Amino acid sequence: MLLCALLGAHAVFAAPLGLAALPAAWVDDHGQPFSLRTLQGHAVVLTMAYATCHRVCPLTMKRLQQLQHDYDRYGASAEFVVIGYDPENDDAIAWRQYREQRHLMRTNWHFLIGTPATVEQTAHLLGFGFWKMDQHVIHDSRILLFDEQGALVRVDEASEL
Repeated sequence: MLLCALLGAHAVFAAPLGLAALPAAWVDDHGQPFSLRTLQGHAVVLTMAYATCHRVCPLTMKRLQQLQHDYDRYGASAEFVVIGYDPENDDAIAWRQYREQRHLMRTNWHFLIGTPATVEQTAHLLGFGFWKMDQHVIHDSRILLFDEQGALVRVDEASEL
């Protein structure tokens, strides 16, 4: 499978969970409504992050950029989704600045904001553990890959990045 070939041989397959099981309604970094349902028919690379992270998220973004490069090299395409851990601080303006500063301006990259309840529900469903401590969000790095039918086909954990 192309998704696994792009990431190498160290696949960790999770329980069958699909994009359709996730909350659909989000807001993107342009302040516009965004539905995960619009990604059906596309391979999706998904992670969670927060805009002021200085340790884990930069490494995760570097890995996502490498994955984008790999997709490009193979002539394949995917939608890259970054769901914000911290909707109280990471609004559309913060994510737009984040994208611009890191040159993540391709249209297949989506930075999404949800309600605190939606973020917690999504994190729980996808196995992203996190908690807030002062102004920081404590979390690991995790990247999930979904196939064109929205089925979860691979999970990369922090130790594999």
